[in-house]
Amino acid sequence: MEMEVAREQMSKANEDVSLLKSPITYRDIVGAEGKLGSDPVTPEDAALMQSAETRTYGKTQKDGAASVMQAAAEENVKAGFVQKSDHSQVAEEGVAAQKILLPGAAVGMEYIAGQPVMVAVKPTPTDSFFATADAVTIGDALEAAAVGASDRPVGENDARAIQSAVMRATGAPPRAGGVAAAAMSAADLNPRVPSADKTTLADLLVDATITMEADKVATQEDAAKVLAAEMRAPHEGEVTPGGVAAAIQAAADMNELIGLIEPAVGNPARSFPLEDTPMPQQNALIPETEHTPKPATGEGQVHAKVD
Repeated sequence: MEMEVAREQMSKANEDVSLLKSPITYRDIVGAEGKLGSDPVTPEDAALMQSAETRTYGKTQKDGAASVMQAAAEENVKAGFVQKSDHSQVAEEGVAAQKILLPGAAVGMEYIAGQPVMVAVKPTPTDSFFATADAVTIGDALEAAAVGASDRPVGENDARAIQSAVMRATGAPPRAGGVAAAAMSAADLNPRVPSADKTTLADLLVDATITMEADKVATQEDAAKVLAAEMRAPHEGEVTPGGVAAAIQAAADMNELIGLIEPAVGNPARSFPLEDTPMPQQNALIPETEHTPKPATGEGQVHAKVD
């Protein structure tokens, strides 16, 4: 919606460039926060996003971030707010486009300087997902992250996100021997072993729906909590493109799209308080015989698995 409004505003400005009294910023076109929100859009930024979309999707997307960035950059140049050769902080921090495959849909997500700015959901035509209206669970999303970032070694930000996701799915602290504990162990060990011996997201998450003791429908609150956890380490304030938080967000957006969860109010990532999920010490993990998930109702229901 923000991009549609931005396109309309830029179309009016294009009729008379004198109407543009200040540069078009990332807050104007994608609702970005912080310093990024006040940065003017430059031609270099738009070119970088066009390249990212082409690498991921094979071509620039009609409704993607690149098209609106290009239009904004052109208006900024015409009005004299930026030069074609300007080098921006966005170029330093980078942009990314990622496709995440979920049951029944392909979700495209785009990032500018680490901030998620665009989500596009496309149903998978041959899948019976919409016919059965099965919701995407947190476990499904973790498996999607395993596919999307399969060969990336597990880092501390991944471990925090996985820990938060598992806690949201099971309604209990991480258990010794579980996927969250394995993620924390991998994040601690990976920096000290050769590349060939590093544990990857695929190693941990490819069978998440099987290895997790319980699961639940992914909601916008789950996505916000996992995002907050992932952004707290190791580079505070940054989200990993195509990572765990992105996959949970894509799942929540998918569930909202097909009407299986209540729509989020405002920006989902800012609708709920940040959840600090510190990395627990190994001896603080809860034995597997303790903590049976409590029954719940509604969209937040935890589904314990029966062998």
